[in-house]
Amino acid sequence: IFFEVKGGSDKGPDGHRPDTMPMVHALQEKGYEAEVIFFDVEKRDDIFEYVKQQAVAYVSRINPGNLEGEAQYFDMLRALCEEGILGLPHPDAMIGYGSKDALVHLKNTSLVPEDTYAYYTITEFSHQFPQSLAQNERVLKQNRGSTGEGIWRVSLVTPLAKGTAKVPLDAQIKCTEAKDNHVEYHTLSDFMTFCEQYIIGENGMLIDMPFLPRITEGEIRLLMLRDTPINVVHKKPADTQDAFSATLFSGAQYRYDPPILWDGLIQSFSQDLPLIQQTLGGYDLPLLWTADFILDTDEEGRDKYILGEMNCSCVGFTSHLSLASQIADTIIEWITEHESAATLA
Repeated sequence: IFFEVKGGSDKGPDGHRPDTMPMVHALQEKGYEAEVIFFDVEKRDDIFEYVKQQAVAYVSRINPGNLEGEAQYFDMLRALCEEGILGLPHPDAMIGYGSKDALVHLKNTSLVPEDTYAYYTITEFSHQFPQSLAQNERVLKQNRGSTGEGIWRVSLVTPLAKGTAKVPLDAQIKCTEAKDNHVEYHTLSDFMTFCEQYIIGENGMLIDMPFLPRITEGEIRLLMLRDTPINVVHKKPADTQDAFSATLFSGAQYRYDPPILWDGLIQSFSQDLPLIQQTLGGYDLPLLWTADFILDTDEEGRDKYILGEMNCSCVGFTSHLSLASQIADTIIEWITEHESAATLA
């Protein structure tokens, strides 16, 4: 069963995401029954019973931004997993890998700088952020939003006196939003008050990371099929002053590379996958997910890669629909593993 939801800008003329039916058809060509069900919170109980009786696995293809009743949807997916339906992915893996505070949980790896913080309350934000900004230029990321909205590069207009541990609230700061690289100037106090909107509300939080200047060389996105990279996108920000956003909307240039061109990054990331998996709840790796990296330099002057974000809620591959057959093979392999494990149990 492939779960979709009606409506949203990610749908084609047939009402489906463009990358859903290619997977359905690929499975059917390989001898599996597959169909799409549109989740509706008012029909949740009927959908649950149908999937429980008919399916061996589900694939979630719903963009959370299009979903009403997200909590009810995840509760239904959990219940299906408890009934023995294979979740691709499990709802708690969706949350664990998709939430930006995954970065804070992964500070025990070489992938994330130690001075990365998550703010779940205004008090935490008010206490720590002036100290963080005193150390170096920062990037604040809201948990909600997309296409760079609510992602701010923050720097001081005037350097602090040497030894200052905390930026004064009346200090002037320069704020650049990744949505379109536009620049605003505020006092620290006013900007922090503005940012409270990102913390308040369901799933509200802010992530605070050091700004990495080598973002101008491009962000590297790995498209992962379980533990296998199947595509790499190199996203280079626009060549203009202050530009740091790697979104198409902001003018970034995208280049699609075969994974072999990024073998060093892939080998390093693959070594960290077991620790990532364990740290984020021990669930199976998602079916389709992405990991975004930014170049940095280590103490010996060598390149290293910093993890900026992961996503697995509804990763698209509309630019490479030919991958549908490989994805279908992986789904079948996963179902076979699942059924073998159940038989042994």
